[in-house]
Amino acid sequence: MKEKKFYLTTPIYYPSDNFHIGHCYTTIIADAIARFKRLDGYDTFFLTGTDEHGQKIEKKALENGITPKEYVDKIVDNAKDLWKHLNISYDKFIRTTDKYHEEVVQKIFKKLYDQGDIYKGEYKGLYCTPCESFWTQTQLDENGCCPDCHREVHEVKEEAYFFKLSKYQKPLEKFLEDNPDFIEPISRKNEMINNFIKPGLEDLCVSRTSFKWGVPVSFDEKHVVYVWIDALSNYISALGYLTDDDSLFKKYWPADLHIVGKEIIRFHTIIWPIILMALGLPLPKKIFGHGWLIVDGGKISKSLGNYKDPREYINAYGVDAVRYYALREVPFGSDGNFSEEALIIRTNSDLANILGNLVNRTIGMINKYFEGNVCNKKINEELDENLINYALNLKEIVTNYMDKLDISNAIDCIFELFRKCNKYIDDTTPWILAKSEENNDRLQTVLYNIIESIRIGTVLLQAFLPTTAEKIFSQLNTKQTTFDTITSFGNYESPNKVGKPEVLFARIEK
Repeated sequence: MKEKKFYLTTPIYYPSDNFHIGHCYTTIIADAIARFKRLDGYDTFFLTGTDEHGQKIEKKALENGITPKEYVDKIVDNAKDLWKHLNISYDKFIRTTDKYHEEVVQKIFKKLYDQGDIYKGEYKGLYCTPCESFWTQTQLDENGCCPDCHREVHEVKEEAYFFKLSKYQKPLEKFLEDNPDFIEPISRKNEMINNFIKPGLEDLCVSRTSFKWGVPVSFDEKHVVYVWIDALSNYISALGYLTDDDSLFKKYWPADLHIVGKEIIRFHTIIWPIILMALGLPLPKKIFGHGWLIVDGGKISKSLGNYKDPREYINAYGVDAVRYYALREVPFGSDGNFSEEALIIRTNSDLANILGNLVNRTIGMINKYFEGNVCNKKINEELDENLINYALNLKEIVTNYMDKLDISNAIDCIFELFRKCNKYIDDTTPWILAKSEENNDRLQTVLYNIIESIRIGTVLLQAFLPTTAEKIFSQLNTKQTTFDTITSFGNYESPNKVGKPEVLFARIEK
C-alpha cells in the first residue's frame, strides 16, 4: 500500500516586527493539523518560515542603522524561540534569505522569462509601501487610501518585468470549476471569483528597481525579484525543487493544504496557481483562508499597542491554555476575538473544571479505594453503554471534523467525552458503591471505564494539547497512547497501578 503523505504549510510571515498572537493563531492551528495527521499514520511534512525581502524591511533596517539581514535575523530568532515556547512541531523553517531559496527563485524567474511568460515593460501605479501592493484608482478606499491597511498610497513609475497572468485566466477559471473545494471557506472562494478573476486579470509586476533588498534578477541585476515569485516559491524551494536533491519535492508535492490569512488569499488562489501552471507543476489540493484574530474587538496593531508578547500569556497561564483558546474559541475561517478575560474563562471552565477536575478526582478515588490499583472486572451495566459507545466512536467523529478543518468542533467532541465521564461519575456514585464490600467488583469496573475513557480522549488530545496529554498519560501510567489503541474499548492495562493525582490546571483567580 502506498504510504499516506500530507504536506501542509503556514504562510511565511513578514518579519518587520516581533510576532504577535495573530501569527501564533495560524501556526497553532497548522501544528494541531500536522500532529493529528502524524498520529493518524500520515507521513507528514509541516513547513513554516519568514518572507524577508522588500522595501519595508530595507527602510526599517536603515532607520535602525543596521543591515536588512541583521534586522531580520533578530526577529527570526525571536520567532523561532516563540514557536519553541508554543510547542510547534514544524519539520522545516524556511527563510527567503536562505541561499538555496534565492537560487531557486532566480531559476524560476529565468525559466518563466525564457518561455515568454515574463516580459519587460514600464510600471506606473499607486503603491502602498507597508502592504507592498499596487492598486488601481478604483480599488482604493473611500479616502483614496490602500484598501487593506487604509494608509496613503503614492504614485510609482519604473521599469519592471511583468508576468502574464492574463494568459492563464481561462485555465485558472477551468481549474476552479473542476476543483470546487480548492478554495475554502466558500465565502472567500466567491469573493476571489467575483471580485478579482471575473473582472479580468491584468499582467503582474514581478520586479522592482526602486530598492535593493531582494533576490537579484540573474540576467538583469538592476532589478530585484518582487515579492510574488520570491515569497510564493518557498512552498516548492523548501522541498528542493530545481536543486540537486529534489527527493522531498518528488515525495510531498503537491501540497495538501496551504493555510493563509484572508488578507493574502488573493495571491495564493490567483497568482500562485498561475505560477505553477506556467511551470507545468500540479496545483495544491486546498487553500484555506482563515479569518483574523482581533484583540478586544480591534485589529492587532503595533501602533495601537493593543497586544502583549505571546510569551506573557504562556508564562501566566501555561502553553496549553493558550493553544486551547486558539483552537477552541474561534471557528476556523471566521474572524475571532482574542481577549485575556475570555482566555481565563475558557481555562477555568474547560481545562480546570471539566478536564483537570475529572483526572484529579478519578485518580484520587482509585488511590483512596484501591491503593492506586486498577482492574477491569467487567461488571458492566446498561448505564455504561452511553459512555463506552461515545468513546468508541470518538476517533471517527474527530477525524471527520479535522478533515473538514473544523478544529473547534473536533476539540469540543473530545471535551464532550470528558463531560460524559463527569456525568457518569455522578450517575454511578462510586462513593456509595465503596460503602459495601459486595459492590467491590462493580466499583472497580466503574473506575476502569472512566480511566479507559480518559485515556481514549487523551490519545486524541495529543494533537492539540501535547504537554497536557503527556502529563495525563504519566498519571494514568499507560503506554497505550497511539491511535490504533482507541478503536476498541478496554486497552488500558489491567491490572495496573495509577500514579499520584497532580493538578493539571489550577483555577485562575482574576
